[in-house]
Amino acid sequence: MLKIIQKLAPISRKTCGTIRSASTGGFSINLSNEQRDIQELARKFTKDEITPKAAYHDRTGEFPYDIVKKAHAIGLMNSTLPQEYGGIGLSVFDACLVVEEMSFGCSGIQVAITSSGLAQSPVILAGNEQQKKKYLGRLAEEPLFAAFAVTEPGAGSDVNGVKTKAEKKGDEWVLNGQKMWITNGGIANWYFVLARTNPDPKAPASKAFTGFIVEADTPGVTPGRKELNMGQRCSDTRGITFEDVRVPKENVLLGEGAGFRVAMQTFDKTRSPVAAAAVGVASRALHEALNYSLQRKTFGVPIAQHQAVSTLLADMGIGVETARLMSRKAAWEEDNKNPNTAYYASIAKCYAADMANKVASDAVQVFGGCGFNSEYPVEKLMRDAKIYQIYEGWHMVKP
Repeated sequence: MLKIIQKLAPISRKTCGTIRSASTGGFSINLSNEQRDIQELARKFTKDEITPKAAYHDRTGEFPYDIVKKAHAIGLMNSTLPQEYGGIGLSVFDACLVVEEMSFGCSGIQVAITSSGLAQSPVILAGNEQQKKKYLGRLAEEPLFAAFAVTEPGAGSDVNGVKTKAEKKGDEWVLNGQKMWITNGGIANWYFVLARTNPDPKAPASKAFTGFIVEADTPGVTPGRKELNMGQRCSDTRGITFEDVRVPKENVLLGEGAGFRVAMQTFDKTRSPVAAAAVGVASRALHEALNYSLQRKTFGVPIAQHQAVSTLLADMGIGVETARLMSRKAAWEEDNKNPNTAYYASIAKCYAADMANKVASDAVQVFGGCGFNSEYPVEKLMRDAKIYQIYEGWHMVKP
């Protein structure tokens, strides 16, 4: 598998956005041979490493370090990191292919493998050369984690409500505040932290916040307990307290007051893969429901032959296929730097999240009483699906 990654590295970036638009000059669903190789690599890794251990990690909540290390070794952990900083530089579109396959096996393990990308994106988008080499290169060298620390007890989708503040003192900034629901919160090597640097409550969001890179071992950084969540249980989610945390000025991203813009641009890049992950969950739910409906018999025939069940399955298939198209459309828009990518990314994330919840719920219905039991896989899928309607926000940008 490592040989496949090495082969793909120099070509994955140049094929994205060119092969798919070669015939029409616009969006196409056709995959290049290289993209099919990427997809197959992720599919095989999922089959061999993720799916067999999904139930165990869901039951115990144990973080899947061994699986993460294997993913890092073959290039699937930091796949969107630019090549010059040690990654293989996959496009957003190609990352969606990887995420969907992994999420089919277990979206909790998928998050453990890929969620550092959320914190990496601000550095890729807005970091200077020194910041990129130091913090992105570190993640490429060994299986370390980064965390995106924006959400607070009183500020989730309302990013403008962030209360964590940073005051400039000499050549340093001093951070104080509390974050919550931070993925990788207890295992991160460093955080992207959004803090208010303009004390004027009437200051516009575009000027009020600054983005910082904060080393996890900085005095005053205190992760809370691991949250016991409804789904994606092996993901490390925690609250983080920042108490008089001193951050050097060279760890400011882009500049004072630019934090809100950096955070919003990050969501443009990350919401498409989140949508793709939701598609992976839904695709697995459909797969399980279809197989069960062909085996389970009532009134002398497989339940798939009953109209009520076959209608459910048909609607599930429609949902999976349309959400997959929307996630890839949004990713293509971002890769090609087209105007208003946020609009498409928001639609993809919102639609795929709702679709995944409906498909997972319908899968439980197809299984009947067995679907309500933890011995069967669909109750886990239903729990895992819910988070897609919650994290990464619900912002919509007008076309």
